[in-house]
Amino acid sequence: MKTRPYHHGDLRTALLTRAEQTLRDKGPAALSLRELARDIGVSHAAPSRHFKDKQALLDALALEGFDRFLGALTAARESGDAFADRLGAVARAYVGFATDNAALLELMYSAKHEPRASKELIACSQRLAALATGLVEEGQRRDEVRPGPVEGIMLPVMAAIHGFATLAANGTLPAEEVEQGLGATIAFALRGCAA
Repeated sequence: MKTRPYHHGDLRTALLTRAEQTLRDKGPAALSLRELARDIGVSHAAPSRHFKDKQALLDALALEGFDRFLGALTAARESGDAFADRLGAVARAYVGFATDNAALLELMYSAKHEPRASKELIACSQRLAALATGLVEEGQRRDEVRPGPVEGIMLPVMAAIHGFATLAANGTLPAEEVEQGLGATIAFALRGCAA
């Protein structure tokens, strides 16, 4: 009797873990439910108990990514007292997640813009915006951020951070320039928020 490497456990988690490895190593085009089943040693029909098709798998990966991403950003937001410290920590967590999970972050952002994006993906996107908005609102309450419409302050700040994270994650910036460039991006964002 053949021994299989996977037996009884959390098949959904095993599939998502292997799918994320494949995404990171080969990109989304290489993902196949049949190949994932083969890789973890289950029947080719087993993944259909959790994912009706490849798109459902990609959506689940994006949701899991958003949960981890939001967890990292929320923890960073709680570090430090001053707005500058919190924004710096959030920016560093954002860039850290992006560089460690470049393919996943790309999938997350593309999935939330799909016309048939799930309510869960849209909710994750809204939670991300709420985290950034809340950071600016808190800074305004403490007179550390200039008054004005929160979205008008938050959007350029997050665009700068996201843009820098994208450059760092896709290898456009040499690794030795990432830290210095991130510090400059944070300083630029803080000047735009200054009270």
